[in-house]
This record gives sequence, structure tokens and C-alpha cells, in this order.
Amino acid sequence: MNKKELSEIRKNFSDTSDLFVLNQVATAFVDSEKNIRCQTSRAYHNIASEESDCLMATLKRVLAGTLGKGLLEYEFPKEAYEEGGSQAILYEALQSKLEDETAVTTLMEQIVRNMDYVSTYAILVGHCTYTVFQKSKSDELDPYQSHDYRFLVAAICPVEIRVDGLIYNEDDNAIEKKNVYDRIVAEIPTDGFVYPTFTGRGPDVNHVLYSAHKPKDVNISIIENVLGCPFNRTAQEQKETFQSMMQEIVSDELSYSVITGVNEKLRDIAAEYANEPDLPIVDDIHVRDILLDSGVSQERAEEMQMAYRKATQDKPITVNNLIDNKTTISVDGITVSIGKDATDKVRTQCVDGRRYLLIDLDDPAVEINGLTARIAELQPEPTEPESDLTDLPEAEPESDETAV
Repeated sequence: MNKKELSEIRKNFSDTSDLFVLNQVATAFVDSEKNIRCQTSRAYHNIASEESDCLMATLKRVLAGTLGKGLLEYEFPKEAYEEGGSQAILYEALQSKLEDETAVTTLMEQIVRNMDYVSTYAILVGHCTYTVFQKSKSDELDPYQSHDYRFLVAAICPVEIRVDGLIYNEDDNAIEKKNVYDRIVAEIPTDGFVYPTFTGRGPDVNHVLYSAHKPKDVNISIIENVLGCPFNRTAQEQKETFQSMMQEIVSDELSYSVITGVNEKLRDIAAEYANEPDLPIVDDIHVRDILLDSGVSQERAEEMQMAYRKATQDKPITVNNLIDNKTTISVDGITVSIGKDATDKVRTQCVDGRRYLLIDLDDPAVEINGLTARIAELQPEPTEPESDLTDLPEAEPESDETAV
């Protein structure tokens, strides 16, 4: 599933789209003891608009995020297709259109039994249909050729108890403390998934798309236990692995220019493929060439190349997962953040044995703690003119007389 295909589904995931229909919605509430307290499955068109709007908005949020970071695609292993396997359960629920109670219950139990979660939560699962019109070579839609992409989208939403303070009770016409608490289902899911993926503008039942609201907080139990897929490192872990290798292998050659140069060249690769549907990746050859172009020695660049190849195990990292959007320089008590387009205005320098961080300023005015201050120009210190010996007063001659 590439960026273009994700964008197509995301754009049409709405009641206002003539090509998209949310057919059925199954819901469940799970308490802290992993008990399913309630479970329903209803036709979407029978749900009141106030509720259906919330369901639509929450399910659509599963598609939010960036491929390779918050949205991770996984391929099912062979055992997932066996009876009782994760792919088999998802496929059965998909085929039932969430109208078969047994299939819905099996899916809900698969999630509840295998997922680790820190609080009570709600499960929302939608069965959707997107009508896909074929495209010509000129990328125009053919109104006479189409097929349906049917898929499930699931959202895991935390449920929190809302504790109100004083309220106005209209029945008693009094201000009082509310004794009944509401359990609020969060509008933003922490996790979710889409099955099957939309690949080649059609369904791919062999892949599933996992969604994490916070890419740094991936719920591994959903990927490995619910979906039954081998977990790949998160975007943050991929970046940390790369930085760790750089620190260990290139440490004696790391400098401001090398570090910012590597980041700049990674950004160039991302920009080059910005309009391509597939995410650009960085293989070991890229890593070697980037380091060489940034001033690293041949020996260190090739050593880094071999370490990177071994660490990624033929699964190259997406370039966007390695890019820093800003450069941060930190020493004790000082932190300087530099925008991506201003790294050339900063340099390091050693003068008279002291190390300096120099910043070129185009504007004499800078903002400090919200206040504008001007940097005065350095005026040369005045120097006293050398004394002219001819201007000195003449010394009085010494007297030969001795005082008595």
C-alpha cells in the first residue's frame, strides 16, 4: 500500500463520497478484567446521525498518520492462515460483513484475549465498501469499469471516567455534585488496523495495515498477538539504531559539518521521491555514498555500510525515518535549535585554544525571551598615539653644589 493509494482511501472515507459506504459497525466495551461487557453490530444507516458522525470520524482517524511511521504494513506468516489463525479470523469477519454474530464475537475475542492495554477501552469495527473505477493510461477514470474494495477498519479507543465538579440540576433547580459518572469513549483511537490493504488499487488479503496514534508508542501485542505478524522496529527505533551505529563507527570523524551533511543528503533523497507513490528507502550503498560525500573516510564509510547491512537484514529503512527536521546542539546549560534551512549559518571554530559555536546573523535584531534586542557592532578599542620624544620637557641640569 503506497502513499497514493492511502490518500485515495482517506479522501473518500466520508458520508459525502459517492464511492464510499460504511455498511456495518460492530462495537464492544471491555473492562479492566478483559471482560466484554457489551457487544453490538448494527447497520450504519440505522444509527442516529449524532452517533454515526462520531463513529465515522473515529474510524477515519485510523487512516491518519504517515506510512512507515504511524502506519505500518505487515505481511501475514503462513501460520496465520490456519484455522483459528489471525488472517483466517479477519477474513471470516470480512466475508460475514459483520452481520454474523459468531464471526463478530470471534474477532472481538481475538482482540481482547491477545491485546495488552492499560485501561478500559472500546472496540469499533466498520465494514466498508469503496467503489474503484479503473484508470486509463492517462490516469483518467473509466466510468464503465469498476470493482468493489471491501475492507474492515478497527479502532481501539480508551474509555475514561469523567468526574464532574458541581453541576446545575434542572429537575431540582439546584447546584449540586453529580453522583453518576460518565464513561467517555475517546474520539482519537490509540491503535487500529485496516484489513485487507489497498494495494494496486485492489484488496490484498495477505497484508494488514496497523495504525498507531503515537508512532513512538506502538502496541506490539496487537501486531504480534492480535494480527499474528512478526514485529518490525518502530520508526524511532530505526533512527536510534542508525544513530548508534554512527556514534560507534564514525565517532572519531563526526563533526558539525558531517552530521548536518548526512541529514541534508537524506533530505535530498526524500525530496527527489516526494511525488513517487512508494516510500524511498536507504540501503547500504546509499549509506556508504552519503558518508563519503559528507567527508567521512573510505574506511569508516565501508565499515558503516557493512554494519548497516547486517542491522537491517535486507530490510532497508525508509529514508523519512532517518531525517531530523531540525538540528539541535546541546552542551551543559545551553541548547541551540537550528531550522533545516539554516544549518549553513552555524559553524564551530577553535580560537586560541577555546572552542566556539558561531552563528551568522543577517539581521542585527534578535528575539530573546520574547523581546527584541539589537546586537551592537563591535567598535575597535582606541589606541594612544606613540609619544614623540621631541615633545618631552627638557630635564634640569644637576647642581654641583653640596647642600650644607
